Amino acid sequence: MKKILLFGAGKSTTVLIDYLLKQSETENWKLIVVDADLHLAKSKTAGHPNARAFSFDINNADERTALVNDSDIVISMLPPAHHLMIAKDCVQCKKHLLTASYIDKDMKELEKEIEDNQLLFLCEMGLDPGIDHISAMQIFDKIKSEGGKVTSFRSHCGGLIAPESDDNPWHYKISWNPINVVNSGRMGAMYKQHGETYDLDYYEVFEDCETVNVPGLGEYAYYPNRNSLSYMSLYNLDDIDTFIRTTLRHPDFCKGWYAVILAGLTDNADETTIKNYKGKSIHKWFNGCLNFYTKSDNVDDFLNRYIDKEDHLLTKHLFDYLGLNSDEPIPEHAHTSADITRYLLETKLKLQPDDKDLVIMLHEIDYLKDNTMHSIKSTLIVKGDDNVHTAMAKTVGLPMAIATKLILNSTITSRGLHIPVLREIYEPILSELAQNGIAFVEQ
Repeated sequence: MKKILLFGAGKSTTVLIDYLLKQSETENWKLIVVDADLHLAKSKTAGHPNARAFSFDINNADERTALVNDSDIVISMLPPAHHLMIAKDCVQCKKHLLTASYIDKDMKELEKEIEDNQLLFLCEMGLDPGIDHISAMQIFDKIKSEGGKVTSFRSHCGGLIAPESDDNPWHYKISWNPINVVNSGRMGAMYKQHGETYDLDYYEVFEDCETVNVPGLGEYAYYPNRNSLSYMSLYNLDDIDTFIRTTLRHPDFCKGWYAVILAGLTDNADETTIKNYKGKSIHKWFNGCLNFYTKSDNVDDFLNRYIDKEDHLLTKHLFDYLGLNSDEPIPEHAHTSADITRYLLETKLKLQPDDKDLVIMLHEIDYLKDNTMHSIKSTLIVKGDDNVHTAMAKTVGLPMAIATKLILNSTITSRGLHIPVLREIYEPILSELAQNGIAFVEQ
């Protein structure tokens, strides 16, 4: 019996766990789910005979390593900061590893050991990153095989709210880890457009966001996502004229989040400042941030200084809806402004039981073939069933689950540190995703 070890049982793991348990009945697998919240891990495994749920301090090296050593493959759905310790355990115990997170410099430093031990560490195997890689590479390879040359690539992706569940002025609800929303744009962004390279800092990412038309759904705003340039060589598109990866949001969200960032509400390094507001209201903290970060006396002063006049009423409405003018005391667990903002997102923009989320991915590709320019729009639209079986859980969890199966049955035999841009990886995963209703429509 092969053992799959999953660290983390959060919002994005529901479909992943369901798939692995269903497959376990014919594949003779055992699934071990570890989470800090034992009740959560047990609720996700639902008493399945091929599953076990554990809870322990993830920093306990002895317990962690023992579980890794007793498994055949490891999946980490923990926050990115915890991946390195899991990765080191996998190298030490000679186990394959999958994550949905970006490859960082710490993971890159393990690359030689991963190769020397003939292991596969498959990262960026979720939605974005993940499905974006596999779907784009399939198109690129097809264009090249037919003698074409890609000249422009724009890739947009967003975890959003379905129109029928869109009932707040932010036009957004939390369908994944809210800390990722709080940290949106924090790393700035780099991309290439019409031959020119752009390097934006944090405060520029949400400023004056452009829009794109999504077939069948209308206009969405987008902001550039991290360092797009690092993927040009991985996609074999070093000489491309335009290359940008973005995140989709409603235009009002982008305007509101720009104001949130300017006001210092996402600062994650201001513990001393927050201590001054312990036991005080969210409203007092909010005004304190406006004064500390922008030298503004109040909201109106802030708006007059930093926000375009036509957006004043919208911004005030968004602030009010988020609860920034509330007399509620700031939460006890909060140590930074980012913690308070995360709390407000979780409470004010919470998915209700019957809410449906929406995942949109759109690739816009221009290419030259036979001295003629051609364009492709490739669109993926997935809607959730409810607040548990979300579109986000489907599109993050299913690619990871399918890849796990393909590695265990030796359909995928590559070794080393990879993202899913190899044909051996993307073809069978895209094929099975389509069988599960996750398929692109090309125009």
